[in-house]
Amino acid sequence: MDDVLRFALLGLGLGALYALTAHGIVLVYRGSGVLNLAHGAIGMAGAYVQWELASHHGVPYWPATVCGVLASTVLGVLTHLLVLRPLRRASTLARLVGTLAVFIVLTATAVKRYGDSLQLVPGKLPARLLTIAGATVSEDRVWLLGIAVVVTAGLHLLYQRTLFGLGTTAVAENEGAAASLGWSPDLIATGNWALGSALAGLTGILIVPVIGLSVTGLTTLLLSALAAALVGRFSSFPVTLAGGLVIGVVQSELTRFGSGVTGLASSVPFLFIALVLVARGRALPLRGTFLDRLPALGTGRVRPVPLAVAVVAGLLLVSVSTPLWADAITNTLVLSLIILSLVVVTGYAGQVSLAAYALAGTGAFIAGHASADWGWPFELALLAGVLGTVPIGLLFALPAVRTRGVNLAIITLGLGTTLEAMVFQNTGLSTTPGSDGIAVGKQTLFGISISGIDHPQRYAAVVLVLFTAAALVVACVRRSRTGRRLVAVRANERAAAALGIDVRAAKLYAFGLSAAIAALAGVLTGFRSTSVVFSDFASFDSITALGLAVIGGVGFLVGPLFGATFAAGTVGARFGDLVLPGLSDWIPLIGGIVLVLTLVGNQDGIGKKVGRQSEGIRRRLSSKREAVAAPAASQASTASAVSTGSTTSTVSAASTREAAVPRATPLPLRVRGLTVRYGGVVAVEGLSLDVEPGRVVGLIGPNGAGKTSAIDAVTGFTRSASGRVRLGDRELTRLPVHRRATAGLSRSFQSLELFEDMTVLDNLYTACDRPGRWAWLTDLVRPGSRPLPSHVLVAVREFGLQDSLDRPVGDLSYGERRLLAIARAVAASPSVLLLDEPAAGLSDDETRELARLVRRLAEDWGMGVLLVEHDVDMVMNVCDQVVVLDFGRRICAGAPEEVRRDPAVRAAYLGDLEPEAMS
Repeated sequence: MDDVLRFALLGLGLGALYALTAHGIVLVYRGSGVLNLAHGAIGMAGAYVQWELASHHGVPYWPATVCGVLASTVLGVLTHLLVLRPLRRASTLARLVGTLAVFIVLTATAVKRYGDSLQLVPGKLPARLLTIAGATVSEDRVWLLGIAVVVTAGLHLLYQRTLFGLGTTAVAENEGAAASLGWSPDLIATGNWALGSALAGLTGILIVPVIGLSVTGLTTLLLSALAAALVGRFSSFPVTLAGGLVIGVVQSELTRFGSGVTGLASSVPFLFIALVLVARGRALPLRGTFLDRLPALGTGRVRPVPLAVAVVAGLLLVSVSTPLWADAITNTLVLSLIILSLVVVTGYAGQVSLAAYALAGTGAFIAGHASADWGWPFELALLAGVLGTVPIGLLFALPAVRTRGVNLAIITLGLGTTLEAMVFQNTGLSTTPGSDGIAVGKQTLFGISISGIDHPQRYAAVVLVLFTAAALVVACVRRSRTGRRLVAVRANERAAAALGIDVRAAKLYAFGLSAAIAALAGVLTGFRSTSVVFSDFASFDSITALGLAVIGGVGFLVGPLFGATFAAGTVGARFGDLVLPGLSDWIPLIGGIVLVLTLVGNQDGIGKKVGRQSEGIRRRLSSKREAVAAPAASQASTASAVSTGSTTSTVSAASTREAAVPRATPLPLRVRGLTVRYGGVVAVEGLSLDVEPGRVVGLIGPNGAGKTSAIDAVTGFTRSASGRVRLGDRELTRLPVHRRATAGLSRSFQSLELFEDMTVLDNLYTACDRPGRWAWLTDLVRPGSRPLPSHVLVAVREFGLQDSLDRPVGDLSYGERRLLAIARAVAASPSVLLLDEPAAGLSDDETRELARLVRRLAEDWGMGVLLVEHDVDMVMNVCDQVVVLDFGRRICAGAPEEVRRDPAVRAAYLGDLEPEAMS
């Protein structure tokens, strides 16, 4: 019992330090909306400054401490002013990677200057032993707890009672409104960065006597601090303190009583993160939408001749290289594979994963045991490692079902760190007797020695071939139906689900494929030597990998090769040594600086710029060939060249003139007793309506009447809805959104919610694609293509989009975007189409043309249409029946003439519309 109490008291001291670190993260987040993943590195820098001044320059402890805190403060302010402020209008991904860039720069600088060996540093807090309730504990732990309580109380009062605190709260709630009231969001953010970073420096200095001074030890405190901040919802300082104390106590008790399970104590922060995030879904109150401005994507097109030339040249280069250069090429390609895995999961699917190295280590772990324990040859062990990691990748993907963006980054980093602590650092699992890892011996491939020790050139050639194969697989996915679905999910999950895309399945697929590619990299890393050594798979290296992916271009296939050259031990480092001997030692720091510059100047990375240049060269060469040809041949050549760039558009435009108007499957929509509640507010109460095939039903009412809430409930977007929804003979009430869409319900959105990354054509393809059962597998090797279905060709003609198929959505006018939103919904081939204010923002002429199109969808296509619209004239002229809502209740339903004369309708619209509008 004494041990329980003693370790609980020790844990309170440690938990107090976690809470202080978490307070700094909360301060920065509240003031600027940025989750500072460089917080631990900023604290580490302050601790090293204090240690160097005190131990090497004779500065007294407390003045050195002040200098250390000031150093952290300055670093925090510079991070905000030089890195984050230029990114304030960038995507959340860019801001997150901005803090990762600072993390990389600071850790690389510290390792270069101080190394990463553990330094034992004495503390200045009183350390005499105290006896509390029969348990003996060092007095410094009591002091740490007291400091944490005082700081927590001070911060709570500061943000509750002072103008600065109120201004910070105002900016956090609504930055625009706060600015209109005279608060400077930039000044508020700078102040909070300064205060939070100062707290990071103070915490780093206080914790060094407890855990020792090292770069790795201080930066990995981040997870424990994040767990405490999540408990406090990134807003409450007292709750954050409580969370930190609980984590510290649980860790301390498990250190004493759970020593039989390797890594259990260090996994406590992840367990808290997982529980909080999964329980709350969106524990971190993100400002804006993740990936507001999405990184650019490549097309995935592969030109066979240039690719073949590049591969042959690479193999020739490898064959004549020295062992050192062969190793550098191997390192570059293996890291490129890890970055390629991020292209799939982050670039294409929009899911920020920081588990790449954990998954790579998993592949090496499985393959290593297959080789060492079961004697499997390299070929089978490689296959086992790749396939065996896919289920682990799917487990990593489960949190993505409920979280995304920064939340997902936190939980994948925590899960990877836990895997490293409990498996990779467990000598009973990750070593064989007489070896520092899993002994796998020298490898052969189909009887030919490819040992990375004896034949590094052969091994590099194998890695080059496998990287090329993996890149081709990813290229096929990008151009396939599955790839379009991934990009749709990344762009807009709501719109993707409304088109029948299973968002959950798409995320799982992306994580599974990404895990397989990372596992391939892990096996190739581990098997290049005679033992698989798991120090090569540090979880926090995933942060660096994401940074390198952004440098190269996270949405481009060539990006991994460019990004990887900025890592230590790669071809870039070797070239650096040729130019300036010793430059390779600075490569991690250079990579961090390049990442910062990339984010500020070109967030789409090197890959986009290279792609544009290569496309320009190809077009110039093509134009020169055309100029040499005879006039007749020139015309034929030009036609061929044009068709190469826009074959689909040309064929579709011709086809639209021939396609006959199709008929929708005639299924009536029955809604009975639909009720929607948001907390204590009833948005829709007991709504019943029918939409018959070939008829248009209008749903009107004043602002706030519940019209959009009704559509959301019918299509499955509202969880708090009750009542019944049937389409034909099929009950839809309990089906998720995508299942309702595939059953025959399609909708447009008031805010359009188009896939901005895609062309008009790809938006339509995404809606009409219906991948078969095995498409997720066949798309890996054969993306396939098919012409637009006849009903989509007719929709293209009806909505006047035939000349815009190859245009990016961002280039369309507002009216064209409105028409595309409806055409995309029609492309899903629904039986019932639900339109949410389709005429909003259109001119009178455009509204009349839209009304004509809606009538044609009902009369010529046979669709049932539910039209929500504020333009009452349009509704009365188009609809066969009109349902009127007021405060969520149906007050009238009938033919337009009946509704016009209804006194209750006139009363409901009084104040919103003139009575003449109803006549």
